[in-house]
Amino acid sequence: MIRKIQIFIKRFFDILISGISILIISPLWLLIILLMKLTMPGPIFFKQERVGKNFKIFMIFKFRTMKVDKEAEDNFRIEKDQERLTPLGKLLRRTKIDETPQLINILKGEMSVVGPRPTVPQRVKEFPKGQEIRLAMSPGLTGISQVSGNVLLSWPRRIYYDCEYVKKFNIFLDIKIILKTIGVVLCGEEKYITEEDLKNYRNPFYDITHK
Repeated sequence: MIRKIQIFIKRFFDILISGISILIISPLWLLIILLMKLTMPGPIFFKQERVGKNFKIFMIFKFRTMKVDKEAEDNFRIEKDQERLTPLGKLLRRTKIDETPQLINILKGEMSVVGPRPTVPQRVKEFPKGQEIRLAMSPGLTGISQVSGNVLLSWPRRIYYDCEYVKKFNIFLDIKIILKTIGVVLCGEEKYITEEDLKNYRNPFYDITHK
């Protein structure tokens, strides 16, 4: 019962925060769109199918940060990401502004401010037993893995953090993650990763149950 009440409060704040944030940030969005038109030929937004709560498919929005490469995008060629990243894209990623269009996803109820990161359908098909718990809650704009190293973490470790969030969810944890997210934006992700996680950076054999 208490968890259901907290989920209701969470959704109320999702609507409030996303609605107000969209109004405040919309002039910045217009500036970014103008800069992209001048410096980055191609579409403004990167759109991709993701799996949300209870395995529901939705379309996620981000500002595009890389040069268009249809083959790399369709086949998840992440090893080509760095060479495709543009100077403007690099700035948008560092400040996390590229993720802000997901405020629209939050307002629509497809995402939450805090939660596990939304996963591509291909990854969901490969989930080992137990990982499906990540889809018991709406995916988030930020979450434990995002404030614990994010891309500096191995993929299994990110999964572990997401599963822990679902198990331990409460409003106070959300507030803590939001405050920590501000620190990540200001200081960078590397400031918040533990020495152990950094040592196992991108290690595919780093067990998700390891603490």
